[in-house]
Amino acid sequence: MADSRLKLVGATGSPYTHKMLSLMRYRHIPYQIIWGQADVVCEQLGIEPPKPVLLPTYLFEEQGKTVAATDSTPIIRRLESMYDERSVIPSDAALAFIDYLIEDFGDEWCTRFMFHYRWHFADDADNAGTMLPLGFDVTMPDEQLNALKSFFSERQIGRLWVVGSNESTAPVIDASYRRFLSAMQAHLANQPYILGERPAAGDFAIYGQLTQLIGFDPTPRSIAYQESPRTVGWVDRLEDLSGLEVAEHQWTPLEDQPDTLKSILNEIGRVYAPTQIANAKAVAEGEKTWQCTVDGEVWSQKTFPYQAKCLQWLNERYQQLTDNDRKRVDALLKDTGIEAMLSL
Repeated sequence: MADSRLKLVGATGSPYTHKMLSLMRYRHIPYQIIWGQADVVCEQLGIEPPKPVLLPTYLFEEQGKTVAATDSTPIIRRLESMYDERSVIPSDAALAFIDYLIEDFGDEWCTRFMFHYRWHFADDADNAGTMLPLGFDVTMPDEQLNALKSFFSERQIGRLWVVGSNESTAPVIDASYRRFLSAMQAHLANQPYILGERPAAGDFAIYGQLTQLIGFDPTPRSIAYQESPRTVGWVDRLEDLSGLEVAEHQWTPLEDQPDTLKSILNEIGRVYAPTQIANAKAVAEGEKTWQCTVDGEVWSQKTFPYQAKCLQWLNERYQQLTDNDRKRVDALLKDTGIEAMLSL
């Protein structure tokens, strides 16, 4: 009997792995998780690794051959075409656009929280340096563990520039994290998921990052317990929603969303929008670095071409909306700062 389970390679310290595992549990999609490094697993199986090599990596069967694929956002849409039940994409196109925006923010801005706290502070970096290798193999000898700890720590601390984390931006990231937690604390008092009584793709993106910020890294975990206990409980719930009964009416209509959703959108416009616009401009002009003002402070980092693609994809989805749906989205986003991202 053929094995119909989806196979994916992931790591316990990967927020995107947890994003997809939770989503598949919720959607009742049979899967097999292979804990490991994607390039190593692909080499062992004789499969061409994805480019770039990221986690999680899915091993899809296509026309009789196994193909490795990564990037959680398009994979979620691929799974929508493969499995009909328990969709994570709202049927209302305008609401689906807001969900896509939130998913993008979770994947591309909230990961700044995660990467910053994990490697900026000595205690967090020491914890991550020890625990990440053990996530691949708890039986490894101490000598190997110590060597991998040094390797992982030096490499990742040296890559803090990728998310723009440095001494100047650290207070901006910390303030944004705390505001976001406060916004979630207020919003979750009104409804159990970001867009209603059932989770959407954006919920799983935010959840993935928070599994690390709340469940793995000491400093952001302490902040979350102080600032947003509802969010801590929400993360615990989202780990396994396989038993949640869902229906179409459980999406809260766009026009009926509680005012607390606006606080989350305001944070997106406040911090994510200016960095995305500045980065996209730098990519277009061939600049290797860029800077802009975020929350009243100078933010500078190296150019990140992938995030320019994210902004392009967001604009393409916005333009694909009907005139009426675009007007509905515009009404919700008015004065959030997000409008500037959608006028490029």
